[in-house]
This record gives sequence, structure tokens and C-alpha cells, in this order.
Amino acid sequence: MTGIIGAMDIEVNGIIEEMTDKKTEVISGTRFTSGRLGNTQCVIAKCGIGKVNAAVAAQTMILRYAPDRIINTGIAGSTSLHTNIGWVVIAKNVVQHDMDTTIIGDKPGELFLPEEKIVYIPCDEQMISDLEKACCSAGEKDHIVGTVATGDQFIGGNDRRLSLNERFDALACEMEGGSIGQVCRINSVPFAILRSISDSMSSEDDSVEYSTFSKEAANRAVRIINEYIRLIS
Repeated sequence: MTGIIGAMDIEVNGIIEEMTDKKTEVISGTRFTSGRLGNTQCVIAKCGIGKVNAAVAAQTMILRYAPDRIINTGIAGSTSLHTNIGWVVIAKNVVQHDMDTTIIGDKPGELFLPEEKIVYIPCDEQMISDLEKACCSAGEKDHIVGTVATGDQFIGGNDRRLSLNERFDALACEMEGGSIGQVCRINSVPFAILRSISDSMSSEDDSVEYSTFSKEAANRAVRIINEYIRLIS
């Protein structure tokens, strides 16, 4: 079974619409829809915005549905001049940029998992490769693999975006992927992150860009995820 997690309706509804044999249940406030996408059994969660919501959804999904893999999908802000609106970022790893215990000597973004300390949580290499193939198959040539930064903040302003690039080599920022990655790491579940850029490093107002391009960006991610499921079926 493949698990898919998105924060908002626009990030998951286009995938749910393609499903057959659908069943929906709400657990801990999260809506889970299970069914089939082509020949693949899937479960999709709309988790809500932010790291805690995403972590609750990921852990509940693992315990209730036991997916073989989990994909976090949706939109993101650019933290690089190389990832403009219309681009897709596939995470090679994810970092939680708002985790900061540097004052006591730890590394920026360092996490304290039950059995390890880690900054960059790696994504599954096979899933990365398959998502790249799905981008090409879906006609999305403007895609790139790199670091995604997660935090409970909407990052606005070129200076703040650039600081994430300089500090973590991040290509995009969002608010859920890092916590999903942490839950998957703890549970030994392969995971990946695919994000479509909705707002960028530019002279435009960030909130205006987001309002203008978020739906289009979300639809782009939906198309790629649907193609990914078709390719692995």
C-alpha cells in the first residue's frame, strides 16, 4: 500500500477523485481515504497545515494502514533562484530548519530521535528515481532533486528564503515534510517528498504570488503523483 499525505484539500482532492473503491474514515481529526489508484492500493490523508498535524497523520497512517511507503505532496516556497514558480522539487533529504539547539553546541536543525541524532533525513532513493520518471512522463521537465526545509513558518522575503539556502542548501521550504520524514525514519518506512513551487524569490509580494499560483502549483503536484502511481502499478 502507498500512503500519500497533503496538508490541504487542493493538494489531495485531485488524487482522491481518481480513486475507486473509496472508503473514508476520520481518526484523531485526520481524514483518511483508502481505495485503489489503478492497480495500486492507496490511502490518502489530508493532515492540515503544520508539523504537528503532519506527524499525527503520518503516525496514525502507519499504525492503521501499514503502508509500504509514504509520499508527502503539495506546494512549497522557493529558497533558491534555481526553483521558480512552475518548478517541481523532489527531496533528496529534508531538514527541520526551525529546530535550533545551537546555543548548547548542537548543529543547526539537529533532531533527537530515539536512537540517533540527525540533521538531514534522507528520502528513499527508489522513490526519488520513480518520481523523477513521473515528472518526465507527465511533461514536467522543470524539476530538480535537492534539500527541502520544513518549519512551522510561512517563509516570506528574499532574505529569509536565501538564509535557508545558505544555511541548509535548501531549494524549497514548506511546513510538513520534515515531521513526516521524522515519523517515517523512526518507523523504518520509506518516504519521499514532492513539492511544486507556488511562491518564489522575486520582487513580487509573497502573499500575492501564493494566492495567484497555489492552486496551479497544487494541480501540477497532483498530476505527477497520479502519474507516479500509474508507473509503479
